[in-house]
Amino acid sequence: MDRPNETKANEFAAMRLCVRLPAVVENYRTAKRMAGPAAVAGVVKADAYGLGMRPVARALASAGCDSFFVARLEEGIALRLVSPEARIFVLDGAPAETVPALIANQLTPVLNSLPEIAGWSAAARTMRTELDAAVHIDTGMNRLGLPSGELALLSAEHKHRLAGVRVVLWMSHLACSDDPASKMNRRQLDRFRTALAMLPPAPAALSASGGLMLGKDYHFDLVRPGIALYGGHPLNVGPNPFKTAVVCTARIMQTRTIAAGETVGYGATFTAGRTTKIATAGLGYADGLFRSVSNAGCGAVGGTRIPVAGRVSMDLASFDVTDLTPPPATGMEIELFGDTIALEEIAKAAGTIGYEILTSLSRRAKRTYEENP
Repeated sequence: MDRPNETKANEFAAMRLCVRLPAVVENYRTAKRMAGPAAVAGVVKADAYGLGMRPVARALASAGCDSFFVARLEEGIALRLVSPEARIFVLDGAPAETVPALIANQLTPVLNSLPEIAGWSAAARTMRTELDAAVHIDTGMNRLGLPSGELALLSAEHKHRLAGVRVVLWMSHLACSDDPASKMNRRQLDRFRTALAMLPPAPAALSASGGLMLGKDYHFDLVRPGIALYGGHPLNVGPNPFKTAVVCTARIMQTRTIAAGETVGYGATFTAGRTTKIATAGLGYADGLFRSVSNAGCGAVGGTRIPVAGRVSMDLASFDVTDLTPPPATGMEIELFGDTIALEEIAKAAGTIGYEILTSLSRRAKRTYEENP
């Protein structure tokens, strides 16, 4: 909770991030309809992609979401305080130094290697109990997870190696699920099926947001949407079935009219070709607006797009508002992404992806939460 002086300061925040919790819930329900009969877990790592893990997790839990994925141990500990009964998976696994905290907070590690499995098994046998775990099988990402050699050993010696370990999920992760035409998707699906046939029966999960949209073959028992919950488009083609859940705006701090031939911003990279009205808003790369949208991206006022004029600086960005009628005034807000500018549009202008846009947003942006539709 904000301290009183912080709350007062936030009233004058130059940049605002409105998170529509009802839209997050509706996106979760859309994912459930698409995934059925598979279950749907909420991915709330990285502070729910920068939107605020606590309010997002509470909203999802109110809609029936009882399983969550985080990346870091500290995220799991924080989420446990919010969701005492939820099943919380920690993707980072179970390095030896984290085992006591994982157990104390009833967190389920996603074990990524045979040494991690051995450590978790040893902890279970020491406690003379069984400990839940997910096991990550690498099917082609070549990051975390059991490679083929370790998978073969686990398959051959699973009774010994999994002693004390209750596998509640076999999982893997798709590398190219944003591209439905990629042959990698089918290759990983086939490898995952082969792996499952080698292992003791347990629920399985292969897909995040992109895999959710690849069809039933990819759903197995559980899907793990992240960006889809927050309104991002999981694929690089077709319409987005998920509702806008985040609107980012910035307050206009000053407007001015410049003559043809005048320039705007560092490096004088924008030159007015006519008498031009410029609006400068209070956000920049320190707030998460990438410098790469300089002279490339757009904002919007009242549903009308306005181009970025000049370079984005640390705290400020300028826009060409010449064609707006009536012209915007100081104190009005410019949308950076939301209802008019899709998250994927600003990401494309920045040369990145929506995930990075959301997770790069600074804490200087005042986050507000819509509770009702």
